[in-house]
Amino acid sequence: METTDFRSLRISLASPEHIRSWSYGEVTKPETINYRRLRPEKDGLFCEAIFGPTRDWQCYCGKYKNVRYKGIVCDKCGVEITRSSVRRERLGHIELAAPVAHVWYTRRVPSYMGLLLNISRRNLDRVLYFAQYVVTHVDEDARQRALKRLAEELQEAEMQLEVKLQEKTGEATGDVSSRLTELEEGLVELNASFDDRLSAATDEVVREAKQMEQRLANLMGTAVSEDIKLGGAGIAKKGEVIGREHTVLVQEITTERLNLVQKESEEDHQSEVAAMQRELVELRSEIGSVQDDLRVQLEQKLVRMRQQAQANKELLESLAQMQFLNENDYRDLKSKFGNVFRASMGAEAFHEILRNMDLDKLARDLWREVRTTRSKQAAKRATKRLQVVEALRASSNRPEWMILTVLPVIPPDLRPMVQLDGGRFATSDLNDLYRRVINRNNRLKRLLELGAPDVIVRNEKRMLQEAVDSLIDNSQRGKALSRRGRRELKSLSDMLKGKKGRFRRNLLGKRVDYSGRSVIVVGPKLKLGECGLPKTMGLELFRPFVISKLVKYGYASNVKGAKRFIERQPPEVWEVLEEVIQGRPILLNRAPTLHRLGIQAFMPKLVEGKAIQLHPLVCSAFNADFDGDQMAVHVPLSQKAVKEAIDMMMATRNLLKPADGQPIVGPSKDMVLGVYYLTLIHDGRHGEGRMFSNLDEVELAYDLGLVDIHARIKLMTETYFDDNNKRYPDGKPQRRVIETSPGRVLFNRALPPEWRFINWLLDKGGVNRLINRVHRDLGDDATIDMVDSIKNVGFKYATVSGVTVAVADLTIPEEREEILFTARKNVDEIDRQYRRGLLTEEEQYQRTVEQWNNAKDAVANAVRKALDPAGPMAVMALSGAGKGGFGPITQLAGMRGMMADPSGRIIVVPIQSNFRQGLNAMEYFISTHGARKGLADTALRTADAGYLTRRLVDVAQDVIVMADDCGTTNGIWVRRSDNFG
Repeated sequence: METTDFRSLRISLASPEHIRSWSYGEVTKPETINYRRLRPEKDGLFCEAIFGPTRDWQCYCGKYKNVRYKGIVCDKCGVEITRSSVRRERLGHIELAAPVAHVWYTRRVPSYMGLLLNISRRNLDRVLYFAQYVVTHVDEDARQRALKRLAEELQEAEMQLEVKLQEKTGEATGDVSSRLTELEEGLVELNASFDDRLSAATDEVVREAKQMEQRLANLMGTAVSEDIKLGGAGIAKKGEVIGREHTVLVQEITTERLNLVQKESEEDHQSEVAAMQRELVELRSEIGSVQDDLRVQLEQKLVRMRQQAQANKELLESLAQMQFLNENDYRDLKSKFGNVFRASMGAEAFHEILRNMDLDKLARDLWREVRTTRSKQAAKRATKRLQVVEALRASSNRPEWMILTVLPVIPPDLRPMVQLDGGRFATSDLNDLYRRVINRNNRLKRLLELGAPDVIVRNEKRMLQEAVDSLIDNSQRGKALSRRGRRELKSLSDMLKGKKGRFRRNLLGKRVDYSGRSVIVVGPKLKLGECGLPKTMGLELFRPFVISKLVKYGYASNVKGAKRFIERQPPEVWEVLEEVIQGRPILLNRAPTLHRLGIQAFMPKLVEGKAIQLHPLVCSAFNADFDGDQMAVHVPLSQKAVKEAIDMMMATRNLLKPADGQPIVGPSKDMVLGVYYLTLIHDGRHGEGRMFSNLDEVELAYDLGLVDIHARIKLMTETYFDDNNKRYPDGKPQRRVIETSPGRVLFNRALPPEWRFINWLLDKGGVNRLINRVHRDLGDDATIDMVDSIKNVGFKYATVSGVTVAVADLTIPEEREEILFTARKNVDEIDRQYRRGLLTEEEQYQRTVEQWNNAKDAVANAVRKALDPAGPMAVMALSGAGKGGFGPITQLAGMRGMMADPSGRIIVVPIQSNFRQGLNAMEYFISTHGARKGLADTALRTADAGYLTRRLVDVAQDVIVMADDCGTTNGIWVRRSDNFG
């Protein structure tokens, strides 16, 4: 395709297949050229096999060296035999080892990828730059199986815990249980042996009793030789005769002994049983407490297990695509439910999500949300997402193409490398940026082949993402710097965007022939439709026309001879140039061209020097001044262009502002000063009271020095105005005597006869109103003649007036100190009331500011009164020749007044000094706020206004207005909340 064979340009997403189809080969090495042979390296960024030969019709190795081999691909070096100009057209590509996000769709505002995925830019960045994971897929079947497995595991764990409790209870109470068993058995044995022991004890007592009874029976009726005792109790004493009563006594004693034995035996038995039962109770209590402790531990473990199971269940159920996980959460989930989901980092994570995205279904869902949602915020967000989705659908682009898997390499001649005089090489920044990408890509491939640890691979992928970001747009994240780190490298986006980018400078902003540029100076003697063109510039601009005339008049026989003749610059050349420029306008343009009057046509007048002379009355239209401004000159070539320039673009055809229809050719500065000076009248001047019969007599008397320019004189003349300066209702002049001055007579000479006699003092506003009314009544031609005449007379008499400024002209009024003293006193009173609590802080501030503003106004009035009304300062202020009227004079001779801080709030400490007296350090410092803020605001405002104008033109240039007035009486109400986009 020829470079001129296109009507429009569209930037769109490219699929990996498209990029590969553009490419003539893969760039795998970061090298550019071999520094010994100065030839491109194979498979490098300047490879001839990929991008084409560096020399016409010659391959890399030199095997083929002629146009007759056109189209052949060298079997040795792989270079196609063709023109070297293909190196401006052929692209290569880099196969990326890992997908990389396109920075235009991620980091710009709005982030299109973020809108499409409905995630914040922060989360998008954190995933892309490997700070967190995103879930890319959830397997629902695996999730259900995992949930079922969780329930089964919980049930099994509960059963195992019960069994474990029993085992632990058995282990903990083993020794105690055996002792308990022993005690229980001992108790049974004790109860069983009690009767035996009791029987044995009673048998012993009965046996002894029987023996005693037998002995007594044997001794019955006899006296005993010694005391008889039974169990310690006396039965009979020595010498006592044994009788029946002794036997009865034995029985009684035996009965007592039996009772005593039984009682003692029972008591011993009870105490033993009680001791054993106490021990039994203690052992049983100990076993119970052990079992309770184990049961509590079991319950706690069960609660923890159930809570953990519930948490795992909720975690598993909440797991969804586009969920973000930090490193710890990911590892935890991966170890538990690794088969349920997939999560990853970097652009490859979003590549999978975007590849599986159904745009049609998403568009339907978003339309439904926009129509049904009641939340304004949600509707706004859904609308923005819908715009992106519909744009992708309309353009048939796939969202995963926002992730690059193949990176195009632009032709080498668009990123050249040249050798400098010292043997060093200067290269385009793009080569450095591409080199970074290739180095990191190759390193990542090697790490993946080696199976390097995940941490290292992730870091390399992040570095590759940053390298591609820097290549595409280096103004965003982590700016890549030059080798010495002194400046930012210029990326692809930097080559395209902005005023100096490919589109605005190379495609839209072409340089044009027959144009020039030079500094402008004032041309006070020019007419309104003329400009002064430097002779050398004119010769260059009109060279083809001059050559044609030189050949026609026989000064040269051909074009080449005419060029040589021009180089010698004989007088004939300038004569021919003068003839050529007759009737051929030139266009003057001053940047910035903010409205249509920024380009106007003028008839050139050849002038010496190298500066363009500009008519002073068109400065306002161009916003030009003569402090070093430059203007561009363009030459209309065709007859149609010349006719259009004369009919529509001449300065004489553009007298009115497009904004409000008022004249834009009004005099200013010196011209206004001269007019004001002319129309002044002073009493007591030379020649006052003299009578004249016409304008010529007045002018002659003034030239002869018989009358002062400001003297009051009487004049018989025709006038269209009455004594109150009102125009006569019938519009006819009346001849009568008026009181005027020679200056006003001279001024009226510059006016059309239909607008004489202007007999009042004219300042800048008055002159502009006069021009406006003359233009309205008499049209363009009369206005042009009048403003030129006013310009001439204004300049002349501004010079004649000799108005100048000296320090002595600044009179500081005597009452200034008294005014300031009163103001200080009032402010002190306000402060005292504030300290007493009678005023709020805001009231104190407002009253203080009001006091000082009143003081400044009073000082300003005093300065104005102190000035000599006929003095230069008053004349410049009253005439409107200077900026600001009496404001600057007040600051020079009165006081500067209140200043604002950077936030715009008025500082309550005023500057009481003036520039004549000088400011102290504090006052000077306070003054700097406004100066700095003014400069900063101006710069920012200019940039904003320029950008908004550009946007307005972009929108409006396709609008075609078919009717002057559509006739409707209704309008459309547009509210800020409607947010039409």
